[in-house]
Amino acid sequence: MPRFHSISSPANPLIKDVRRAILRGSLTEEGLCAAESFHLLREALNSGRRVNKVLATESARAAVERQFADAASLEVALIPDKLFDSLSSTESSQGVIALVEPPAWEITQLFSDCSMVVVLDGIQDPGNAGTIVRAAEAFAATGVMFIKGSVSPFNAKTLRASAGSLFRVPFVAALDPAIARAALESNRLRLYAGMPWNESHGADRNARPAIERPCALIVGNEGRGVSVEFRSSAIPVMIPTAGVESLNASIAAAILLYEAYRA
Repeated sequence: MPRFHSISSPANPLIKDVRRAILRGSLTEEGLCAAESFHLLREALNSGRRVNKVLATESARAAVERQFADAASLEVALIPDKLFDSLSSTESSQGVIALVEPPAWEITQLFSDCSMVVVLDGIQDPGNAGTIVRAAEAFAATGVMFIKGSVSPFNAKTLRASAGSLFRVPFVAALDPAIARAALESNRLRLYAGMPWNESHGADRNARPAIERPCALIVGNEGRGVSVEFRSSAIPVMIPTAGVESLNASIAAAILLYEAYRA
């Protein structure tokens, strides 16, 4: 059974630290990420991540006891529901925030004998970023690069959209584009840049994207697309569409990942 204690003051240092981290989309001062929801708490535990502490509403105590009766080492701080609402980034919170020790990966761990690396080149929407990481795990990508200018993988919304995949998929954050390109090229990956469909390129609308591994799939910013730094040395790859000019970044990434997975 988890160990419970209570916090009631909004001035409590832990409460203030978690509030700042969630507002900034960053780690806490202790270097922990705020993972909201029972699902993410269970995913963190199942992935072998150390859960430093859990903040839960007083009304969620029974659910915590029921779902985590086997987690004797879990330390849970119970706080009033109204105080918890001032912390949570969700409109319909489940009343639980886990403070999880994030994984620490080296860039070399993103590569294997048949690498498939996803490059987030300026992705700013946390929902898109988290969903792309989830798709990366689903289609056996070996790693994810968050290029400098992309949303933080430790943003609470990014974590939530990843549904736990960020606890397992190797990734490196705030990576300089030049360092990223050098690592991709030294590991001899083919670079593919996701581009909007354009009939002027003369491509066959019925053709499937041709992707070969080992490879890097570059997913560009939601507004400007793939940056010049990556576009100049990458093979453009387009997804044939009917009736729309382009797809949401996370949807396009999932399709490209599927194609690369089949390669």
